[in-house]
Amino acid sequence: MADKQISLPAKLINGGIAGLIGVTCVFPIDLAKTRLQNQQNGQRMYASLSDCLIKTIRSEGYFGMYRGAAVNLTLVTPEKAIKLAANDFFRHHLSKDGKKLTLLREMLAGCGAGTCQVIVTTPMEMLKIQLQDAGRIAAQKKLMAAQAQLSSSPAAAEPAVETRTTATQITRELLRSKGIAGLYKGLGATLLRDVPFSIVYFPLFANLNKLGQKDPNVKAPFYVSFLSGCVAGSTAAVAVNPCDVIKTRLQSLQRGVNEDTYSGILDCTKKIWQREGPTAFFKGAYCRALVIAPLFGIAQVVYFIGIAEFLLDMLPKHRA
Repeated sequence: MADKQISLPAKLINGGIAGLIGVTCVFPIDLAKTRLQNQQNGQRMYASLSDCLIKTIRSEGYFGMYRGAAVNLTLVTPEKAIKLAANDFFRHHLSKDGKKLTLLREMLAGCGAGTCQVIVTTPMEMLKIQLQDAGRIAAQKKLMAAQAQLSSSPAAAEPAVETRTTATQITRELLRSKGIAGLYKGLGATLLRDVPFSIVYFPLFANLNKLGQKDPNVKAPFYVSFLSGCVAGSTAAVAVNPCDVIKTRLQSLQRGVNEDTYSGILDCTKKIWQREGPTAFFKGAYCRALVIAPLFGIAQVVYFIGIAEFLLDMLPKHRA
């Protein structure tokens, strides 16, 4: 079956709408994932997803679960638009005379989409991670200060005061000190995560979605697209979780007490393996699956329903 051709503006609008809805729904889980992944064997603050969210609400309030959401909501539109539009573009140009794509060509299309999206993904994740993990670092400092007060005189340790920074402040500091390269720290690890993710996700989604098509020329029902997106997204997310842990560690600028620092991908991989064991590479895997499943399920529903096409078709009527 030939892939249905959709105009570029429609692709961008659909990707943006899907991203905004998805991020709003699952961001607290993504915050918990970042904090769980950044925990090392030094001072562990959270035992699980639920424990992390409960402690976050108690110490930072309900909106503490949405720290860094503004960055995602701002940049997720171009990110998702690039990802979905690039995959559609590569699938179109890799197809021969409208014939069905082979699995290899579907994987190549996904590879191209994953490579294109890191232009936006890397700085977005870089800023988001600093804001998401700031609460964990602050909570750890408060705990250490409280322990110090109990073990010595009250004057011996002053409670740590958290100074909240914004994405704009972090961006300015990175640009001032390291230039544009500062925003693209962890680019290699991001590619290692997003390219394999897209190679797994897009072919798997396309084939699962085809199972729900009664006719090759008719779109699958929206619930089939949603479920296909959820299954393909969660499968790909768990498969590349080790790369996501490495990327998160490398992009974190601040460290907790007695936590390791890393010089690169190989150094990070080696230290995690030696000091935390192989299971550490799957920290936050279930959180990531819970984030990605509805995120991509919603994305595919919006994309396949064609909300943007409906909105664009209304424009001439308003002008008339």
